[in-house]
Amino acid sequence: MVKNYGLFLFSLVLLIVGICLPTVSQAESKPVYVIPVHHEVEKGLYGFMQRGIEEAKEQGAELIVLEVHTPGGLVNAAGDIGKLLDETDIRTVAFINNQALSAGAYISLHADAIYMVPNAQMGAAAIIDQQGNMADKKAQSYWRSAMKGVAEQRGLDPKYAIAMADPNIDLPQYDAPKGELLTFTSKQALAAGYSKATVDQLADVLKEEKVEQSPIKQMEESWADKIARFVTNPIVVPILLSLASLGLVLELYSPGFGVPGSIGLSSLLLFFYGHLVAGLAGYESVLLFVIGVILIVAELFLPGGIAGFLGISAVTGSILLAGDNVKWMGISLLIAMVIATLGMILMVKVFGKKMKFFKRMILKDSTSTESGYVSNVNRSELIGKIGITKTPFRPAGTVMVDGERLDAVTEGGFINAEKSVKIIKVEGSRIVVRELEE
Repeated sequence: MVKNYGLFLFSLVLLIVGICLPTVSQAESKPVYVIPVHHEVEKGLYGFMQRGIEEAKEQGAELIVLEVHTPGGLVNAAGDIGKLLDETDIRTVAFINNQALSAGAYISLHADAIYMVPNAQMGAAAIIDQQGNMADKKAQSYWRSAMKGVAEQRGLDPKYAIAMADPNIDLPQYDAPKGELLTFTSKQALAAGYSKATVDQLADVLKEEKVEQSPIKQMEESWADKIARFVTNPIVVPILLSLASLGLVLELYSPGFGVPGSIGLSSLLLFFYGHLVAGLAGYESVLLFVIGVILIVAELFLPGGIAGFLGISAVTGSILLAGDNVKWMGISLLIAMVIATLGMILMVKVFGKKMKFFKRMILKDSTSTESGYVSNVNRSELIGKIGITKTPFRPAGTVMVDGERLDAVTEGGFINAEKSVKIIKVEGSRIVVRELEE
C-alpha cells in the first residue's frame, strides 16, 4: 500500500513538472518584435519605430523584424531611421513583403539581414524633389554617398547600392543599363548577396533566424500614430495651416464663434498634436503658441500694436519650431498665407452677394447724401451775408452774422476784430470770409 502510494506521488510530480516545463521555457524565451514599415516614410514613421524599438529593448527581445512595404518618402526621415537601427544592439532583419523602394531600400540596407518574398522589389532610390523631378547634384551626391556607405557597412558590394541611386551606373545584366535606376527582384537580390533568402511568409523568416519557437509581438499603429503620420506629411502640413489661417481670418469678420473658427482651431490642434506624437514638437512650441494667442487677444484691449506684433511673432515661431525642417515649415506658412488671402478675395468677390454668411461681413449700405445720411449741416444759405468779426482772424476766428456766432476762416490773411466781412464760401462746416473795404 505504501509502495503504491509512493509510486502515485512520484507519477504526480512528473506530470506536474511535464506540464510546467514548457510554460516556464516559453516564459523565459525572448520575444521577437515585428514592426511594420508601411506606406510613405516620414517623421511620423520614425516616431513609431523609435517607440517600438524602445519597447523591444525593455522586453529583452532577441530579434526585431521590419516588415517592409513602402514606396519611399522623405530622405531626412530615412536617415534618422537608419541611424536608429545602427544604434540598436538587438539584431534586426528586413522582411520585404512587397516593395522597398527609394527610402525603403535605404532603411532595409540598415538591417542586419534582408529577406524578400518571391515577387518583391528593392531599389529605385533616387532623390525626387517636390515637383517630381530629380533633385540637384548636391542632394544626389549626398544620397549616392549614403547608399554606398550603408552597403559597405553591411559588407555588401556598394556598386549595386550606388546603381539604385545613380542612373549613370551601367548594369545591363540586372536590367539596369546606363540611364536607368537599379531595382532588384528577389532573385537578383539573392544573386548579388543583398538578400539572405527568398521566403514566402514571416514564419519562414523566423525559421531562417532560428527563433520560430519564440513568442511574437506584433507592433500595431495606434490611432494616435496614424494621425501623427498623416498630419506630418509634407503635403498635409500646408493644407492644415491654410485651413487654420483661412478659418481664423473668416472668424474675425463674423460675430460670435462659428464654423470657420472651429475649423481653424481644429486644424491648429491637429497640427500640434500630430507633431507632438511624432516627436517633432516639444511642449515649448505649444507654450509659445499659447503665449502668442494670449498676446493677440490682448491686442484687442491694449493700444499701440506691440502686443499684436509680439503675438503674431510668437505664433509663427511656435509653428516653425514644431516642424523638423524650418525651411519647409517657412514655405508651408507662406503657402498658407497666400491661400488664405486668395481664398478671402475669392469668397468675398464671388460668393459675397449670394451667401448670407458673407453678407454679414461686407458693408453694403453707402452713407451718401442721397440715402439720407448727413455728416454735418451744410450752411450754404450763409454765402453772401455780411458779419462783424468778434475776434482777430489768424486766420481762424469768430464772426457774428444776423445775431449768430460762427467759427470761420479767412482766405489766408489777417483780419482784426470789429471788422466787416463777407461770407464767400461754405464747405460743410468750413466757412470762409473776406474783409470788406471801408
